[in-house]
Amino acid sequence: MSTFQLTGLDYAILATYFVFVLGIGWVLRRYMRSSTDFFLSGRSIPAWVAGLAFLSANLGAQEVIGMAASGAKYGISTSHFYWIGAIPAMVFVGIFMMPFYYGSRARSVPEYLKLRYDEKTRGFNAISFAAMTVFSSGISMYAMGLLLGVLLGWDFNVSVLVSAVIVLLYIFLGGLTSAIYNEVLQFFLIVAGLVPLVFLGLSDVGGWHGLTTRLATTAQQAGFAPGAWTESWRHMGSASANPMGVEWFGLAMGLGFVLSFGYWTTDFLVVQRAMAADSMTAARRTPLIAAFPKMLFPFLVILPGMIAIALTTKAGASGLQLPLKPDGTYNYDLTIPLMLGHYFPTGILGLGLTALMASFMSGMAGNVTAFNTVWTYDIYQAYIHKNASDDHYLWMGRMATIFGIGLSILTAYATTQFNNIMDMLQLVFAFVNAPLFATFLLGMFWKRTTGHGAFWGLVTGTLAAAVHHGLTLPTGSAVGIKGGWLGTILHHYPSDMAQNFWTAIWAWSICFVVTILISAFTRPRPDEELRGLVYSLTERPRDEGLVWWQRPATLAVAVLAMTLALNIIFF
Repeated sequence: MSTFQLTGLDYAILATYFVFVLGIGWVLRRYMRSSTDFFLSGRSIPAWVAGLAFLSANLGAQEVIGMAASGAKYGISTSHFYWIGAIPAMVFVGIFMMPFYYGSRARSVPEYLKLRYDEKTRGFNAISFAAMTVFSSGISMYAMGLLLGVLLGWDFNVSVLVSAVIVLLYIFLGGLTSAIYNEVLQFFLIVAGLVPLVFLGLSDVGGWHGLTTRLATTAQQAGFAPGAWTESWRHMGSASANPMGVEWFGLAMGLGFVLSFGYWTTDFLVVQRAMAADSMTAARRTPLIAAFPKMLFPFLVILPGMIAIALTTKAGASGLQLPLKPDGTYNYDLTIPLMLGHYFPTGILGLGLTALMASFMSGMAGNVTAFNTVWTYDIYQAYIHKNASDDHYLWMGRMATIFGIGLSILTAYATTQFNNIMDMLQLVFAFVNAPLFATFLLGMFWKRTTGHGAFWGLVTGTLAAAVHHGLTLPTGSAVGIKGGWLGTILHHYPSDMAQNFWTAIWAWSICFVVTILISAFTRPRPDEELRGLVYSLTERPRDEGLVWWQRPATLAVAVLAMTLALNIIFF
């Protein structure tokens, strides 16, 4: 049964959105004449469109639902995923890494690894990245299943299948271009749907002052200092002093460096949007343009979670109560759906539901387009059918879209073991992106790094993540997908997220050390083969002719200064 009643107006708003989304795919279908058009939009997207798509590809249901869930579970500490866990890395991508990606004309991140290292390094990353996109899109499907179940009363299985078919249709028709233009539309829909939710929620709890007062009680009930849910840095001196269960080093190293840079600099899901820009300068500006709205997203997606837990711990007096999972913990993933149903009247509820649908479409489509590109170019063309026609690879890209969505449906069910989808997502990133970042960092800034070193570094780094995860477990969790599956538990972490941060640290560190050691004893490639692939052997991009406020360096300084100010204000 549906928890909330939707009227004809709500359904009309939702139906209009779906018609528009599929219409974009149908209109763009005629322009998908080649594989480059389908996978990289013919590299013709303006900087501002690519920038919003770069941002919106990350603003999926995982972020909207997952970050709100984390806001309820961990409080304002969740802002670290933005202010140290996103913005510095986005600046680094724009200033240092896009010249390598765009200048090399690589069609994917694994293909760049082939150009820099060798075929086996590219192959290992292609397989691990394809697996990651399947898990990531499966998490999005799980989130959408929860949403439709709460608001419409749909069965979870039906919800997953319906959402999969819609994404399949518009990606199948319009490829990456369809995904990018829909992501721009979805960005504005998400903002329009969540801004009134934040306003209504804050009004209900008495503004920021009322929220901090209520959350002081929440923190004390959980055994923390009164400001643990509303002060981002003050309680990071000890893992036991904050709800995230991590100390400042684990946070700064695990999230601020390894997971953050590992995601934003190597994840083809977001890099693909910048590579579709119409020039090198536009590609460099893409992540910098995206960084400005990104730094403000905590107020859009984390605040609803903080409001929800503040109201829930008032023993349901407000009429809003997060439900419990079978293990007795709150089902934090239902924060946004319940907030929408609690605050939004008819019509506005339809808009809010459409915003969440948009966030799902954005994240799901981003993962699917990244999967079909890597599968087609870096696995199928490289190892299965090397010399086929371009039409054949275009056909295979469309078939990979169907195949990827099918696998994603299976992984959606694994997510049911977590009470916060962001915990599972960061676990996946710790296995894939953390060791990969070490490989990229050495490859771009140490020309002595070899293909043998990179390959075995990636293998041992991934194994290190598996061993650490298999020997540790979050407190109160059962042995299984959350860890401890090697039979011996050497350490219990205070939270799932703390375990993820340290899994990432171990994966990155082992990969970094092993890559250096093996590279020192193997023969490097000559300099002439590395031009355009290593920083010291690459011509620096020139920004002459651009007004000062359009230059990437100016944008970078501005966004870093603003982010520093936010960290100080909410210290």
